[in-house]
Amino acid sequence: MSNSNEVQTSDATKLGGSFTLPGTSMTVQRVGYGAMQLTGPGVWGPPRDPHAAVAVLREAVAAGVNHIDTSDFYGPHVTNQIIRRALHPYPEELVIATKVGARRGKDKSWIHDVSRQNLIDSVHDNLRNLGLDALDVVNLRAWGDNGQAPGEESLAEPMTVLAELKQQGLIRHLGLSNVTPTQLAEAQTITEIVCVQNLYNVARRNDDVFVDDLVRQGIAYVPFFPLGGFNPLQSAALDAAAASLGTTPMQVALAWLLQRSPNMLLIPGTSSVQHLRENLQAAALTLPADTLAKLNSICAKSERKA
Repeated sequence: MSNSNEVQTSDATKLGGSFTLPGTSMTVQRVGYGAMQLTGPGVWGPPRDPHAAVAVLREAVAAGVNHIDTSDFYGPHVTNQIIRRALHPYPEELVIATKVGARRGKDKSWIHDVSRQNLIDSVHDNLRNLGLDALDVVNLRAWGDNGQAPGEESLAEPMTVLAELKQQGLIRHLGLSNVTPTQLAEAQTITEIVCVQNLYNVARRNDDVFVDDLVRQGIAYVPFFPLGGFNPLQSAALDAAAASLGTTPMQVALAWLLQRSPNMLLIPGTSSVQHLRENLQAAALTLPADTLAKLNSICAKSERKA
């Protein structure tokens, strides 16, 4: 974080309220921004309209967003370079969270790599491309089942490397992505964890018990893919809820997440200023009890497990 101009916070109260990352002085608005869509197709190469990408970032910060999620393997390097172009020197309250644990092949593939050298190189790449001396939050991206569902591989070695980089002052705080409660517990024997970033939405609720446990620990939960993995019946139910409220399915999905638990931090991504504004407006949407009940029922009970 920089000591430059402060984030404009006139609309901050509209962004779902705030949450302070545990053991830190970092307080973020609960609706943030995910930067993955600021690249070209396949999260590779530059965007078609770099000026539009810059405009989206500046609009987000002007609206009060002070939590941006990124990674240097988006592009690769492209997203972080656009963030630097748009926002550097960064507002004092802006928290930039990034991810490590993978790299991109020349064939645009995603390669899981938690080797010591790749983690060190990734941290330095993030620092260089973002123009920072230290990274606010670094999430270790575990791979699990082909990079999608969490697995149970040990995170001890990579977390030890990241903890060393934290001790060196290159990282302020650490988090985890695509992990289980067991992996979190293991990581916590090595260093403090401030956030967990997993797949979770109204239709994909395998982490229900995990979310509740993180609330008790005061750890942030950052869901990705708010509309991911819906079947046709679930999508129809979401569409019906949106129609009844005169809003969009994405706004309903985001509002549901905000109402799910107080530690939920959202990072919806878009390359459009119009869609950005729609996403931010979701924080002002309160779902009535009957709508919540209908949405809760679209997830089979068998899917709700830790």
